[in-house]
Amino acid sequence: MIAPRASFVAAVEGRLRPFLSHLPPSLLVRLYSRGRSTFLGTFASSRPRRAYSPEGLGRTLWGLRFQAPLMNAAGMFKKGEGYAVVARQGAGAYLAGTTTHRPRRGNRRCGVATPFAPYPRSGAASNWLGLPNPGHAAVARRLGRVRRVDGCPVGASVTADPEPGVAEAQRLDELVAGMGLYAEAGVDFLEMNESCPNTEAEEATFEGLLERLQVVSDRFLGPKTADRRRPPVVVKFSCDTELERVPELVDALLDLGYDGVNFGNTSTAYGALRSQIRPAEQGTYDYFVKTFGGGVSGRPLKELSLSLASVAVARVAEKAGDREFHVLRTGGVETAADLRASAHGGIPMTQWYSGYFDAFADHGHDVYRRIFDGLAGPPPA
Repeated sequence: MIAPRASFVAAVEGRLRPFLSHLPPSLLVRLYSRGRSTFLGTFASSRPRRAYSPEGLGRTLWGLRFQAPLMNAAGMFKKGEGYAVVARQGAGAYLAGTTTHRPRRGNRRCGVATPFAPYPRSGAASNWLGLPNPGHAAVARRLGRVRRVDGCPVGASVTADPEPGVAEAQRLDELVAGMGLYAEAGVDFLEMNESCPNTEAEEATFEGLLERLQVVSDRFLGPKTADRRRPPVVVKFSCDTELERVPELVDALLDLGYDGVNFGNTSTAYGALRSQIRPAEQGTYDYFVKTFGGGVSGRPLKELSLSLASVAVARVAEKAGDREFHVLRTGGVETAADLRASAHGGIPMTQWYSGYFDAFADHGHDVYRRIFDGLAGPPPA
């Protein structure tokens, strides 16, 4: 039996999704959590019939050529699969992970594995996945075998293992070792995830964050020399980061030798975001928050991610001097207008996830072509 194409499945689901959202919340979460895992496997192995190469959108960051200003966010390809899909679609880069030292199966509660719920009318979703992945070593090996498409660099998102009972020093040993495996595999850039709300790890203090950043700086970054090349490292923070903290974070990253910052990841500001969820979907939203917690993604984060990234750009302009340091944006990106807003704010690369899959349901493998065609419009006011 031939499996249906990912674009066909996504198109059918996209049309049914508003009606499925009327199901009882517990049934909806079970249905989507199971179906999502199955779909992602089909999606990652699919292939666009024709490769698309954007024209006139390329930029160079850290000596790497990115053919366009948009790429997938972490979480889409947890096993390091699917490079050929987005590269042939026209993505500006590819990002695997987030990976940990130990393989993880992900979260499970109430008989539901890796819980997920969509809010289609609100352009949002919730997930409590728990970083399922096969580990740094397995994904690094896979990425080492990837055949690159010119203009689509390969990145990997990494984080310290959140398993309870593991000492902080050991977590950092394993993280640095994992980053070394990716460097040896020839990965083009790394994203250090300091923002996942869906694991057992205790909430980090700001002082603890600075200590972790210092250790990675001392043991992995070091000085770049002609005989010691390492991939650039971007640090990813949450969309819940306080605006007042952004200049301090940027200063710390610059001082410690990091190469960029990304704002941000999913949000746990459940009360503040609830008003942006349509009334018909608030029952499912409330059920998910009460039962699983997790992180909220999609349209409600649009202004948060843009504000945080814009403040970071302004601080970099003040403090970086001749240092090459770039600001990336993730959260609520779904249209060409969002890309224009990023460009207007001095943000050279943007990542998407929830918005990508909504667009994929409408346009299939033409998803990047369609959004880049819209860039001919006027800049944001």
